[in-house]
Amino acid sequence: MVKTLALFAVTALAEIIGCWLPWLWLRKGGSVWLLLPAAAALALFAWLLTLHPTASGRTYAAYGGVYVAVALAWLWLVDGVRPTRWDVAGVSLCLAGMAVIMLAPRQG
Repeated sequence: MVKTLALFAVTALAEIIGCWLPWLWLRKGGSVWLLLPAAAALALFAWLLTLHPTASGRTYAAYGGVYVAVALAWLWLVDGVRPTRWDVAGVSLCLAGMAVIMLAPRQG
């Protein structure tokens, strides 16, 4: 489970970076060259999702919970905005949902 969580976290980071770099370009006057590493990060994100051993739909559903947690960590570490207790409550619910999806007993 730790390996899966770590893989989800790296996947989320790749997606966030892939979306944040164009945001820097469009909203903060960054260089258009930011689109190249953004595209690479999004390609990495897509590839990382293929490394999970479970069905793709289940992987995407469970990944969503971890994405929310990583996005709130990004909010704090990069944007400098401390998450509220409501943010923490919401991410806790998301991670609980991810755990239910990933840890549920499976047949065959």
